[in-house]
Amino acid sequence: MAFARERFGVTFPMFSKIEVNGPGAAPLYVWLREQLPGGGDSSDIAWNFTKFLVGPDGSALKRFEPQVTPEEIGAALAELR
Repeated sequence: MAFARERFGVTFPMFSKIEVNGPGAAPLYVWLREQLPGGGDSSDIAWNFTKFLVGPDGSALKRFEPQVTPEEIGAALAELR
């Protein structure tokens, strides 16, 4: 966190870094990967811009890989209404 404050002047509250893959993965990401494994050989989160859509009831609805544009996500949200 000191890195972000010193290098980028971050002033907002930040959370600690967590693991999203492997044996030390945070429980939330273990669950998300189980619910929405993605398309490929592994359910691993390939990069830090993978996004997950979770419904108001807590259900995992959709996984968006890093290359998905905000417009594509908006269209997916519109379909859920």
